[in-house]
Amino acid sequence: MKFNSQYFKTDILAGLVVFLIALPLCLGIALASGAPLFSGIISGVIGGIVVGFLSNSNLSVSGPAAGLTAIILAAIIGLGSFEALLVSIIIAGFIQLALGYAKAGTISNYFPSNVIEGMLAAIGIIIILTQLPHAIGYDVIHEREFFFIDKNGSSSHLISDIKDAVNFAHIGAIMVTVVSMAILISFNKIGFLQKLKLLPGALVAVVVGTLMNEFFIRTGSPFDISQEHLVNLPIPATLDDFLGQFATPDISAIGNLDVWIIGITIAVVASIETLLCIEAADQIDPLKRFTNTNTELKAQGIGNILSGLIGGLPMTSVIVRSSANVKSGGRTKVAAITHGVFLAGAVLAIPFILNKIPLASLAAVLIMVGYKLASPTVFKHMWDNGKFQFIPFLVTVVAVVATDLLKGVGIGLVVSVFFILKGNLKLAYFFKNEDHVEGQTVYIELAQEVSFLNKAAIKQTIIHLPENSKIVIDASKTVYIDFDVLQLIKDFIAIGAKDKNITVTLIGFRDAYKIENQTHVLSV
Repeated sequence: MKFNSQYFKTDILAGLVVFLIALPLCLGIALASGAPLFSGIISGVIGGIVVGFLSNSNLSVSGPAAGLTAIILAAIIGLGSFEALLVSIIIAGFIQLALGYAKAGTISNYFPSNVIEGMLAAIGIIIILTQLPHAIGYDVIHEREFFFIDKNGSSSHLISDIKDAVNFAHIGAIMVTVVSMAILISFNKIGFLQKLKLLPGALVAVVVGTLMNEFFIRTGSPFDISQEHLVNLPIPATLDDFLGQFATPDISAIGNLDVWIIGITIAVVASIETLLCIEAADQIDPLKRFTNTNTELKAQGIGNILSGLIGGLPMTSVIVRSSANVKSGGRTKVAAITHGVFLAGAVLAIPFILNKIPLASLAAVLIMVGYKLASPTVFKHMWDNGKFQFIPFLVTVVAVVATDLLKGVGIGLVVSVFFILKGNLKLAYFFKNEDHVEGQTVYIELAQEVSFLNKAAIKQTIIHLPENSKIVIDASKTVYIDFDVLQLIKDFIAIGAKDKNITVTLIGFRDAYKIENQTHVLSV
């Protein structure tokens, strides 16, 4: 793992913020899955430390997957024990490892950006809606990312839950939420607070919310928030109690066909969710780096194997935690690893302190994360990109909110492909040199119409260009360039070419594409 001291302090603080968000998520997902609460913590620790170390992603944060909640709940009931499920998780891990070596991760290159943007915006909306009950002290809906199942395993209708929440609102929780939101907004808007990089607003909001409730409790105020509305972390009394929270797989279940079917299902769903989240994390990376998705699948596979061996839930890359990581200043994998270390340290050293944190404060943090993902600016940006970008984007938003992540993205992809096929009947991309030698000039000739399906080939070409080389991108015959391909070229010119001292010559690009002249770029 490469260490970059430039971002060390901000990565540590980002890891702390992600830890505060991930802790109740780990517990809530375990509870909704019908699994031991500690299994969620195990998954979070492994996802942070092990997957964080092995992954090629600088920003992705892994942990227990909300998208697998229904599968896990049904599997525990069907298999008859949590220990049998652990065998399925191990099988899923080995399948993911095999997919990584088979280079199946390249499928992520074919997710168009309008669908990824739609997924992010939808997740932002869902985060806000699911956290509103917590924000006013009605904690029926557990923290999760994509869909809603209560602790008994039955479906929960989101709108009716929000209406019920209003009837059972708690004044103390509302006060904590309002103050926490005010702190978060202040840190985003006030200049001198924005410069306090060592003191993130989310951390201040959580600390202040906790102190407010402690004041309510100690003064006998009717506004005090009771324990059921606070973080609820198991507190073992002895070492044996702590070790007893780990579980081992029931190896005798290996011959059960259902165990294998569940393992395959977990592997497929977890891999797709991971690839979606990795692509989304790369999309919001301020440094515009690319993740090797095959390496990511291998890392996830090893993480799930280890999680299954010691009693954890299956994991994926999780966009809620990953986006919170970016927004909190995380820039390298140190942040993800740090969040895992904090999770492990917290359950060992200070569970009684963590259990004082109001869920209302955490809800305020998540609502701000959700707003940034689904702000009006995002919708305006997609509108300005034209109907071919906006319609698939909007369809994805609605579909994800109305169904779940995988179904919604699938619907968005169908709509996006329809528009691409309608406007791009001829797809082609040509380049003259296969072997790139330092100092050599590589010619890329774009066809009459270039779709996002060409993105993977162009991406691989520019990634593997050696330092001090030259590239000529000729769009003289091009009538249409897909937004994804155009953005890829822009990002390469802005960062990749400069970093590797590559001279880029652009030929025939129309003014509508707005690729500005920059250092190392020649326009003809």
